[in-house]
Amino acid sequence: MKKHSRILAALCTTVSVMGLATLAQAAEGLHLKIQTAATASHFSLRYLNEKWIPKLAEMTDGRINIELLPNGAVVPHRDTPDAVSMGILDGDYTSVMYFAGRDPAFALMGDLTAGYDSADQTQAFCSIGGGREMLQKIYDEEGLDVHVVGCGAYSREAFVSKVPIRGVADLKGKKIRAPEGLASAVFKAAGATPVAIPGSEVYTSLEKGIIDAADNSAYSNDKANGMHDIAKYPIFPGIHSTPFQQFTLSQSVWDDLSKADQDILTVWYEAATNDLRRAVDQQDRELVAADKAGSDIEVIDWSQKDRDAFREIAMGEWKKFAESSKLAGEAYETHVKFLKSIGLLAND
Repeated sequence: MKKHSRILAALCTTVSVMGLATLAQAAEGLHLKIQTAATASHFSLRYLNEKWIPKLAEMTDGRINIELLPNGAVVPHRDTPDAVSMGILDGDYTSVMYFAGRDPAFALMGDLTAGYDSADQTQAFCSIGGGREMLQKIYDEEGLDVHVVGCGAYSREAFVSKVPIRGVADLKGKKIRAPEGLASAVFKAAGATPVAIPGSEVYTSLEKGIIDAADNSAYSNDKANGMHDIAKYPIFPGIHSTPFQQFTLSQSVWDDLSKADQDILTVWYEAATNDLRRAVDQQDRELVAADKAGSDIEVIDWSQKDRDAFREIAMGEWKKFAESSKLAGEAYETHVKFLKSIGLLAND
């Protein structure tokens, strides 16, 4: 009897310790490590960390805390889906374009070059136009343990150039830095010579005349990086790129959340991304207005006729990518359906 009492007491002590540990863990909250596409000094990372990360902790009463890590902090930028699937990262908030080498579908979902006129439109595509579901299907087909919380773009990239490029005709013969894949294919089809160089080499390549212009980043980022000191003919609004970002968690982390916290996280992402997009747009427009008021920089705005002509060229390359894989074909059809619904493409 005494032996049984000792065993029972030991079990009770163990259960109590486990219970206290569980309560302590619950009190500390869930800490999620999320790798981003931003550098440590990037405006978007700073903005989210200062304004929206504390807001999530507040919305969940401390149950969920997110640590946003800069690009490459844990794994190389192209490896985040595998890291999330394997539990090395809890999730990512990064560029979909990074994964174009896995399947051409990621290229079409990462940046439909010349497809959208604003970042608002890409957010609508993801939120209500089938984009998020399509991206989730791609990950499911890839066999990865990844849950897509949301996707969209926070800016339409500007275009930096050392020479005036006032329309499609002026692209001919120009050496343009562009990422490999869909963007390079579109610029080549427009008569330019695409040059694949890392973003870190854009400034020196412009300075040395290796390239004439560059598909690079948002106007505010270009300005902060000194691009307009040597490339004094930026195009704004941009003509080409509205890069998609994704926010994912591992499926196991997502499944462990309560339905209420899943809903809060989804709403938080939408609100944070919408606010970030407005903040970047406001900053871009303030800088553009200041540059237009001066005499050192000429900000070029393409006519709608030239924008439409460039989209027509891009559409031919979209179709080629769509033929590269079954998933790419589905991604293409998802985009086209939405573009027609908002009047950016004519209905057949």
